[in-house]
Amino acid sequence: MSHIQSSKSRSRDNPNFPYLEADDFFKFPSVENADDGLVATGGNLSPGMLHSAYLQGIFPWFNEDSPILWWSPDPRFVLFPTELHIPESMRKVLNKNVFTYTLDTRFEDVIKNCAGAKRPEQSGTWITHDMIDAYCKLYETGLAHSVEAWCDGKLAGGFYGVLIGSVFFGESMFTIEPNASKAAFCHFVREFERAGGKLIDSQIYTDHIARFGGRNISRNAFLRYEKEYLPLPLIGKITL
Repeated sequence: MSHIQSSKSRSRDNPNFPYLEADDFFKFPSVENADDGLVATGGNLSPGMLHSAYLQGIFPWFNEDSPILWWSPDPRFVLFPTELHIPESMRKVLNKNVFTYTLDTRFEDVIKNCAGAKRPEQSGTWITHDMIDAYCKLYETGLAHSVEAWCDGKLAGGFYGVLIGSVFFGESMFTIEPNASKAAFCHFVREFERAGGKLIDSQIYTDHIARFGGRNISRNAFLRYEKEYLPLPLIGKITL
């Protein structure tokens, strides 16, 4: 099998790297050697590579003009569903029932909207065409999921991520109507907790998720939580 590059050797991805099905497993280099959070470069975005990465506390994040980069930052930014904080202004939005919510009905539309979202702190997007294709394939395996918010029958916002065991790995969100993605997130977190969800990974710090109770933990702590929670299936179905 072709080998992925360690973070000490940053070259373009190997076109001969094997395509891995969702149940195939690839052992990444140890995250303990990733002082700057970068674990490895190269490989591919096949379902098995993505699944293997999440199982080891790693995720892909790169620009259009760079090779595939695999990260495991320290600290790690997470939200424990039991610690969800809903600001009063957001409670008022939720109580008005402006939005309705669905799960997994428009995955491709959600990820494309996330890719096209304008973000003041970013000049472009890390959700490249390759990433869109890869996560749509992961959605087909049942590992990736989307949450949609609707207003007057139109897609108003949402987000997508990966669910393994009782851990949800949030990737990105978008909003068309004000507060749509925030409302969808709050609604999802509450339902995720009811279904037995234990941890939501937000990867790196954002003010947005911090307002809802997100906080940094050490990478070692995150890996311990993964070890405990990834084997635990949800005890109920997430119903939105």
